[in-house]
Amino acid sequence: MSQSKQSKHRHISFTAHYTGYIWYQMGISHEAFATSKGKALVQFAHPFESMAEKFIGGSMRSTLKTRHTLLDDHLKLLIKQYPNLQILEIAAGLSPRGWWFRSHYPEIDYRELDLPDMATTKQSALNKIDPESPKVLSADLFTDDFKTAFDEFDPTRPLVIISEGLINYFNQDLLKQLLNSIVRFGQPFQTLHYLTDLYPEPVQHKLANLIWSSSKLLKYASRSAFTFHFKDPLEVQHFFKLSGFTEVEVIQPQLYFEKKNQNMDTDQHLGDLVWMIHAIK
Repeated sequence: MSQSKQSKHRHISFTAHYTGYIWYQMGISHEAFATSKGKALVQFAHPFESMAEKFIGGSMRSTLKTRHTLLDDHLKLLIKQYPNLQILEIAAGLSPRGWWFRSHYPEIDYRELDLPDMATTKQSALNKIDPESPKVLSADLFTDDFKTAFDEFDPTRPLVIISEGLINYFNQDLLKQLLNSIVRFGQPFQTLHYLTDLYPEPVQHKLANLIWSSSKLLKYASRSAFTFHFKDPLEVQHFFKLSGFTEVEVIQPQLYFEKKNQNMDTDQHLGDLVWMIHAIK
């Protein structure tokens, strides 16, 4: 991708350094994915994160652990269901997921994709761990180049697309374009799943206005359209189905982690800061 054709979404990539270092601090990553830029961002954000955890009840770093656990748990279930599973992680950043799953499930085919600069950074980190690591793919998700990533896989085997901390950075038109592309390019595959996460509108939170204000800071820093799109799970399901998926499950952490809440209404926003989505074509 030439300098003149650089993606307008490339500024989001700085967040990958932050999340990469947080995962390293949590003990679920490898030091190769912990960059000096990430360390500086984490140190800068620490007092704000601590304040959010004290007064809001959660922060960006606390939701990172929640969403990462939910996505990993559901990916493990899919691997158990499909031992010959293929996985494409889009906007992979400095996530340890690909490295971890390739290490623990060597029979799967796990590839990662990001914009050129981040793909190069990720490749360098992976090669420090294992010089035989598969090539990190590079494409803009909003161009036809995205299709080339699907061409890397066997359409006779099930395919899972996975993304983390991505879709809130796009407005609804771009989000629909992304979902349409996943469905369209995944059409040759008999089985296609999409695992992702999103931050819903904080309508059930007493400090909703503060959370909205914080999101505007992230929007400015990432030079993106970062926003909250959905107020309840039914809106998510409707949007994903309009985009081409046939089955859509919204997993709210309270229902997943706290069994005592199993009788709660799953169609209502229960107040969690982050949700996980499992969509099937």
